[in-house]
Amino acid sequence: MSETDSPDIRLGQLGPEHLEQYNDLLRYAFQVTEKELMEYGWEDDDIRQSKFPVLERAYVLGAFYGDHLASQFAVYPMKMTVHGAAYNIGFVTSVATYPEYAGMGLMSRLMKRSLTDMRERGESLALLYPYSIPLYRHKGFEIISDKMTFVVKDHQLPLELSAPGYVRRVEENSPDLFRLHGRFADRTHGCIYRNELAWEEYWRWDVDDTNVAIYYSADGEPMGYMVYLLLDEIMHIKEMIYLNPEAWKGLWKYIGAHESMVNEVKGDNYSNEPIAFWLEDSDIKETLRPYIMGRIIDVERFLGQYRFQDIKKAVSVTFDVSDPLLRWNNRSFTVALGGPEGVRVTDAPSEHRAAMEIGTLTTMLLSYKRPTYLREMERMTADRATLELLEDIIPMDKAYISDYI
Repeated sequence: MSETDSPDIRLGQLGPEHLEQYNDLLRYAFQVTEKELMEYGWEDDDIRQSKFPVLERAYVLGAFYGDHLASQFAVYPMKMTVHGAAYNIGFVTSVATYPEYAGMGLMSRLMKRSLTDMRERGESLALLYPYSIPLYRHKGFEIISDKMTFVVKDHQLPLELSAPGYVRRVEENSPDLFRLHGRFADRTHGCIYRNELAWEEYWRWDVDDTNVAIYYSADGEPMGYMVYLLLDEIMHIKEMIYLNPEAWKGLWKYIGAHESMVNEVKGDNYSNEPIAFWLEDSDIKETLRPYIMGRIIDVERFLGQYRFQDIKKAVSVTFDVSDPLLRWNNRSFTVALGGPEGVRVTDAPSEHRAAMEIGTLTTMLLSYKRPTYLREMERMTADRATLELLEDIIPMDKAYISDYI
């Protein structure tokens, strides 16, 4: 059945009155059973209450057949650092459709409407954790960050590290934790600024024994933290951030102090840099997998904010963009930079031109893949001079995205 064959379907915003239908659709689509939820310590009332923040503070769009919720698409409004500039973004979540409504084009309608609403709110970038990479690629999303999982055996832990500061365990709502993450987000490409809703989601499924340890410099300034769990002689590190090498050493020294308590340390690393090189015994296991996909919603706004690398001469480059979903992106955009007026987005064509789909533009500007690689893989068309210019003006840092909404 095509989209035009479903006149009884209407789109509408979900509110608290739709909580039960919203929750039922999520459980059905992702096959979360009562037994699995209870193993996390969740009672029915807890589960219901946990969804209220989504319906109260996020934008949740649903497709209804009569009064029955058939499909849904939620967006958390957030902020994120992109190469030093703070962007308004939307984190897409809770995407689900009952199977009897599959093939009716509901998800495409919800996505297009939601992305349009995001553009009107000034959000120029959308992120999501994909349950199907091919599906989202067809909608203009592309991979922009990885998650690296590592395993360090107890005999491989660094025991000779020294740091002048100290580590203290703190509560989950520690002001030092919030302030430290904000400082980290200010200086880290790809890091999401965690508002109250984001922190609630961060802790959503953690058990009571989860610990937070902060490294403080000698003068008491928080410089790094780790979130971890000790279970069955394994230290599970959910996240570790640090503002300088001193904090990295201090936190790993703290990990090493658990040598007699654990057989191994398992952790997640979102920096896109292997940790093995920094360990004395580097023969550890590290596993890399794609993590977050992204999509530029408004190319003109995104380019206008983008922090291109400084160059000494005035240059311009035209991006010929094709977008399968959003017509306002389906055109050419010229960026002029290096002159006294700073970065400008114009309609005037440049001698330097690069043609690509919206997903390729997204992964390139987020620095997940370099221009040269994208051209070699036939994801972009550009001549040699344009390619060299793009390599010069697009920053190198890969995105650090640790949040899964």
